[in-house]
This record gives sequence, structure tokens and C-alpha cells, in this order.
Amino acid sequence: MKGNESIRLVVVDDVPDVADTLTMQLQLDGYTVFTAYSSTQAIPVIEEHCPDGVLFDIGMPEIDGHELATLIRHRYRDDLILVAVTGSDESQPRVSAAIRMADHCLRKPVDLAALRKLFPLRVSES
Repeated sequence: MKGNESIRLVVVDDVPDVADTLTMQLQLDGYTVFTAYSSTQAIPVIEEHCPDGVLFDIGMPEIDGHELATLIRHRYRDDLILVAVTGSDESQPRVSAAIRMADHCLRKPVDLAALRKLFPLRVSES
């Protein structure tokens, strides 16, 4: 992050209400947030906006969170902070595999205080 620019995040969730609600909450907190409603939408959004982090739902159809995390890690290595977001049982193999690919895991609904610790906002000095 350069200067006092806002932290840039991408929210990926196949349930639009969930994605939009989290996006709005994060924007109100001062983050710059971009939203994708599928893993296939997420890749071009990430490429276009060069975020600091990606919050992704694990249980998405077609390309699930594990596959998305694998694609992101392959392409960006550790340049992005990956946060798995799930309401699923973490003992399920695909869920636990996605969590292992991520830097962090948060349960749904996302605890914004916990998220703020992962992506602390800079206070602008005026």
C-alpha cells in the first residue's frame, strides 16, 4: 500500500446479498472494496484492481473456494492476503483444504473487528 491510500479488498461470494452486505460494511469502514459473485468473475477483478487482500467464500458452485485460492496462489504467490470465509463445517475435506490455502479463515457472518486486525486501516494525519 502506498501513501495513505485505502486498503483494497475483493469480496467473492456467490450469494449477492452476502457479498453486497459485506462490501457495504467494509466500505463504511474506509476500505476500497470490489465485489465478484463467482470465482470466474473474481480473477479479472483481482487483475484489474490489484487488491491487498481477497475474502472468498469456500462453498461456491463450479469453481469453489479451494480452487480459487489455488489459482490465486499460483498466479500471485504471497502478494495477496487470502481470507477464507465460511459457514461450513471446517472438517469437510474441501473446506479444510481451502482454509490451508488461505492466510486466515473467518466464520460467517464475518466479525468486522477480527477483519480490521487483519487489514488495519491507516489513520490519515491532518
